[in-house]
Order: sequence, then structure tokens, then C-alpha cells
Amino acid sequence: QVQLVESGGGLVQPGGSLELSCGHSGRVFDAKWSWYRQAPGKEGEERELVGENTSDGSTKYADSVRGRFTISRDNAKNTVYLQMNNLKREDTAVYYCKIEGDVVVAAHDVRNLEFWGQGTQVTVSS
Repeated sequence: QVQLVESGGGLVQPGGSLELSCGHSGRVFDAKWSWYRQAPGKEGEERELVGENTSDGSTKYADSVRGRFTISRDNAKNTVYLQMNNLKREDTAVYYCKIEGDVVVAAHDVRNLEFWGQGTQVTVSS
């Protein structure tokens, strides 16, 4: 069973920085990590993709965060990070990590699955 645990959210002033981390237990092969967010008042809408990091190391970001946010991963620790710099009020949201990849669910049974973290609140305010 794969479980994700996020940490690192909090309150920060505009222009400040935060680093989120997301670790997982269980084995996921060819994993793609993604970070999403959901802004207040938009709970009924789809979560916004912030960025993703694939198993080959390539990374892409939403236009709204490119140049300010950086995704990195430590495969030895089964952990992905989201470094957020120059934070703006509009970055206020609940941030979620997601891992997608191949999981051995039983003997001779490998499935491509995705798992989500519990979410962590980031509030940018003075």
C-alpha cells in the first residue's frame, strides 16, 4: 500500500519562501510526481496543476509559478519537494502532492495507479 505524507505548509508574508515536502511509503516504479493546489472558494473546481516531475527527471510548471517554484526529488528518500520563492497572495491554497506509477498489487499483477497526499495549507498574507 502506498501512502503519501505532506509537510511544510504555513503562513508566510508576500515575497517570502516556503518548502513543501511529500514522502511516500511503498514502492512505485517509474514514478511521476505532481503538485496541485486548490485556492479558497474554488473547492468545487478541479485542482490546479502547479508542476510535475517525471521519472526521467524532466520538470514542467504552470505559467503562474514558473521561475518562482522548483520541484526536486530525492529518490533515496522517496520524497519530492516544492520550493516556493517570492510567494504572492494568489498562491494561497491547499497544496496536494500526487504520485503516479506502476505498483505491484499482487503476484504478476502490476497496475498504473495514483495516490494523493492529504494536503497542506499555504497562506500568503501580511
